[in-house]
Amino acid sequence: MMRGRIAARAANLVSRQHPCCVAPARARRFGSLLHPDEDRDAPSYLDMQATTPCDPRVLDAMLPFFHSQFGNPHSRSHSYGWQAEDAGEKAREHIAALIGADPKEIFFTSGATESNNMAIKGIADFYQGTKKHIITTQTEHKCVLASCRRLEVEKGWSVTYLRVGKDGLVDLKELEDAIREDTALVSVMHINNEIGVLQPLEEIGKICAAKGVFLHTDGAQSVGKIPIDVKKMNVSLMSISGHKMYGPKGIGALYVSRKPRVRLRAVIDGGGQERGMRSGTLPTPLVVGFGKAAEVCMQEMDNDQRHIEGLYKRMSEQIHSQLPMVILNGSETQRYAGNANLSFSGVEGESLLMSLSKSTAVSSGSACTSASLEPSYVLRAIGVGEELAHTSLRFGIGRFTTEAEVDKTVRDLVFEVRRLRDMSPLWEMEMEALESGGHKKAVSWS
Repeated sequence: MMRGRIAARAANLVSRQHPCCVAPARARRFGSLLHPDEDRDAPSYLDMQATTPCDPRVLDAMLPFFHSQFGNPHSRSHSYGWQAEDAGEKAREHIAALIGADPKEIFFTSGATESNNMAIKGIADFYQGTKKHIITTQTEHKCVLASCRRLEVEKGWSVTYLRVGKDGLVDLKELEDAIREDTALVSVMHINNEIGVLQPLEEIGKICAAKGVFLHTDGAQSVGKIPIDVKKMNVSLMSISGHKMYGPKGIGALYVSRKPRVRLRAVIDGGGQERGMRSGTLPTPLVVGFGKAAEVCMQEMDNDQRHIEGLYKRMSEQIHSQLPMVILNGSETQRYAGNANLSFSGVEGESLLMSLSKSTAVSSGSACTSASLEPSYVLRAIGVGEELAHTSLRFGIGRFTTEAEVDKTVRDLVFEVRRLRDMSPLWEMEMEALESGGHKKAVSWS
């Protein structure tokens, strides 16, 4: 009986036409698209940098490959395998088209973390006989920083961790000066996951190409959201994540340039799948969903950008018109509008996050854990003081975010910030300092 219900549910989802296909998806909450009868008072979702909801068109494309088209894409002796392989190659084509690459340059992985590890460690292993130096920045994703540190400790590699300015951007002259004869790779994140800063990747690519150094970029937060041409940007390797672009979790890709040729040593050995670069049976439903997400991103990119920029402007104007002492972290101009990291002076970020948790899903810019109250290393790297870093939240806007969600979030945010400031000695000190023209006493966090 249970199996029959599951099959009926799957068939119904495959056959029915989702509201987002016949009307603007942004006209209603995303949750109602898949679950029309669920609680309409569910928290607003503004945490798009953590993950994006799966687009219903993506779900529809995936479902047949969980039941009727379940073949192993590496079984080439029957139609089930051929069908799965063809679907996977079509997905590869869509992903390649999204970034201006050749399908043969796309290698599927389990996500951006694996792709970043594969790029950095794969380059180091292959070129260790002639190269021994990597350049990255202090604001990279932890998996990039951890991979570089492992190479330092276990393989004897030298790593330069470039500083960034208060705007979060790399100094191009410092980057160029850091390149040595034994430099194998420069790794710079395209759009920062925490503060939304957009690095000048094309200019960085020109420097790397002129110096004969490979350029890797973590594109998890940029692919599918802004136009990308890896050839024009001189990008050698790019990490991509499915669930950051309205696709499924557990699937990603690494772009590896063929011209000029980039050589990697495989990190995962086995049956030689993905042309020997990444062994293991491909999860066809996830691959298909990933490809469909890329196709939809190509179709929706202009609309998404206008929608997101409009909502960001709406949210920003409402917040700044009602709350004083709110600071946008990172560059005001070189950024992705869907990521706003804001510091609310006089308010402890974790307290504000907890106060909002029932009405709005956002992330703490202070990146605290239950065991530590250390502020975000990204915010500290751009010169944000410890006290202010503890007051930060990240707001993520996406394809399915609505005006109603933004307005509701701002209302709740303004109420909670005012309430917490009224109780905060930090805020009293801020106001006293402003009124007296002096400086408030620094707060020591423990």
